[in-house]
Amino acid sequence: MANIKNFIKVILCIGFVVQILNAGILRDFITENESEEKDAIINQDVRLLSNISYGNQNKEKFDVYLPIHTTTNAPIIFMVHGGAWMFGDKKNQSVVENKVNYWVKERGYILVSINYPMLSSTPVSNQLTEVAKALGVIQSKCASWGGDKNRVILMGHSAGAHLIAMIASSSSLYSQYGIIQPIAAIFLDSAVMDTPTLMNEKHLRLYDRAFGDNKEYWQSLSPLHQLTNKRMPLLAVCSTKRDEACPQSKSFLDKAKSFGTQTLLVPEAMSHKDINLLLGKEPTYSKIIDDFLKSVLK
Repeated sequence: MANIKNFIKVILCIGFVVQILNAGILRDFITENESEEKDAIINQDVRLLSNISYGNQNKEKFDVYLPIHTTTNAPIIFMVHGGAWMFGDKKNQSVVENKVNYWVKERGYILVSINYPMLSSTPVSNQLTEVAKALGVIQSKCASWGGDKNRVILMGHSAGAHLIAMIASSSSLYSQYGIIQPIAAIFLDSAVMDTPTLMNEKHLRLYDRAFGDNKEYWQSLSPLHQLTNKRMPLLAVCSTKRDEACPQSKSFLDKAKSFGTQTLLVPEAMSHKDINLLLGKEPTYSKIIDDFLKSVLK
C-alpha cells in the first residue's frame, strides 16, 4: 500500500511539473535568474570610459562606449540591464558586447550602460527615479564625449525594459531630472507593461517581491496606465516562447498607437536571454532594430 501511495505522489508531482513547463513558468524562472554571467569582451576599436558616477551610491555608475575616432553629435543608446529588479550588471556580456560591436564599432553610435540600486534595499519605484537621474546626468555630460543629447534612444531588457517603458510613457520625471525627451525607446522582452493585469493573474514570485500586494502601487508602476498621450516612437521585442511577453507588449503598443505614437512589435522565437544576447549578432533580428533606429534618426 505504501508503494502505491508513493507512486501516486510521483505521478502527481510529474503532472504538476508538466503543467508548470507548459505554462512557461519554470522556463521563465530559470531565464530570469541567470544572475551569474560573464563580463563583456570589448573590441579594441572601441574606447571605454568606465564607472562614471551619477550619484553617491556604489551602484550609481555608468560605462560609456565610444567609437575609436572622435565623433560629434553621435546618437546615444541608453542601456538598462535586467535581472528581476534584483541583480545584473552594466558590463554583462549579454547587455553590451554584441550591441557595442554592432552600433558603436560599426555604426558610430555611443552606448551608455548603467547600474542602479536594486532590491531588496531599493524598491522598484526608487529604481525608476535612479534610472531617470542617470539619464539626466548622461544628457548633461554627453557633449564632452561627442554625443547628442537630443538623439538619445532608450533601450532595456526585462526589468530594465519595464523601467525605461515607465520613462518613455510619461514625462512626469523629466523636469525633476533635467531629461530631454528621448527620440525612441526599445523594449527587449518585458512581461510587465500592464502591471495590474500581470499581478491579478498567475505569476512568478519574483513579481511579488518587486510589486507587493498594493494595487495602487501596481498602477503607479504600470507603463500602460501611465501612458496618456502621444510619445516618441516605440519598439517592443517579445519572446514567443514566453506566455506573457507578447500579449503585454501588444496591449501597451496598441494603447500608444491609439494616441498616434509610431509603434512596432517584433515577436521573436528566441529565449528571454537570447533576445538580449543576440541583438547585434543575429543578422536578421539586428537589422530590424537597426532599420527602426535609422527611421527615427532621419
